Amino acid sequence: MTYKVLIVDDAEINLILFEALLKRMGNCEAVKFASSVAGLSCAKEDDFDLIIVDYMMPDLNGMEFIAEFRRTPGREEIPVLMITANDQKQVRYRALDAGATDFLTKPVDKIEFMARVNNMLQLGASRKALADRAAWLAEEVRKATFQIKERERETVIRLSKAAEYRDPETGSHILRMAHYSELIAHGMGLPKEECELLLEAAPMHDIGKVGITDSILLKPGRLTPEEFEIMKQHAVFGHDILKGSASRVLQTGAAIALGHHEKFDGSGYPGGLKGDEIPIFSRIVAVADVFDALTSERPYKKAWSLERASEHIKSSAGTHFDPHCVATFFSHWDRVLEIQQRFKDDDLVTVF
Repeated sequence: MTYKVLIVDDAEINLILFEALLKRMGNCEAVKFASSVAGLSCAKEDDFDLIIVDYMMPDLNGMEFIAEFRRTPGREEIPVLMITANDQKQVRYRALDAGATDFLTKPVDKIEFMARVNNMLQLGASRKALADRAAWLAEEVRKATFQIKERERETVIRLSKAAEYRDPETGSHILRMAHYSELIAHGMGLPKEECELLLEAAPMHDIGKVGITDSILLKPGRLTPEEFEIMKQHAVFGHDILKGSASRVLQTGAAIALGHHEKFDGSGYPGGLKGDEIPIFSRIVAVADVFDALTSERPYKKAWSLERASEHIKSSAGTHFDPHCVATFFSHWDRVLEIQQRFKDDDLVTVF
């Protein structure tokens, strides 16, 4: 391995001497500057394994050089050896405070110079290898985490589809409403992580329908009051299925399942929550779910036109829906149409 060493000294004889000593070591390539200002500029722009800098120099002395060099991003760990004719302790202390790794006093002993240079180069190489190892491990952890999240996401989709098989909705419905939900959350200024969490958890909103009998779930006509009371239990069923999981996605899905049929005016179910009492994710999903349900064809109904569905959602702001969620949804109408086209009912879409 060849090490790259920067030498900054206003005395030409010292530049020649230090370069010669580095050559004798057999594994060093020297870059020399008699100007501390020019040397600092090079040190900031190029990568070196070691910096050797003189203390007494015009324009920028060694102490100032080191302090400025250390302030440069990415230059905090590069070893710096300061050479000085001053053997007073105060200068050494200041050199160390400024960021010097080690120092030598003139006249420089050749053997000591090469030994200290070699030690610092080896130390720097070990530190770099450790950093590379840490970066590799971090990347491996990232890959493993990504794989776990992908498996979890697949599980969520398959779990959600278990309900869809018993419900006359389509797999594309859960993808559209999930993306509508993410769109609203993003437009409302929620953090990116929260938007992504909602995207992954929203498809589970109706998982509780697996607990509803087919005679009610698949009934083509209007439900009787008694049947509707049974139907309303799917919100609690969904919550019970998902609650208690160690997965944040499933925990979020449980909360959404429980709250997505609550209404802003308090007339919803199962808790009769009102306004901000309803979790924000459930308020968002309510808009996304109803809009997609209205604009989708089912065996028992034709799809509503976009205009009719939009008017219904807008007119229900403040009663059924959170007005802020409604306003945000329609303020991104181009994206709504894009999502609708991307996930059509006749497409076999299985991924986010």
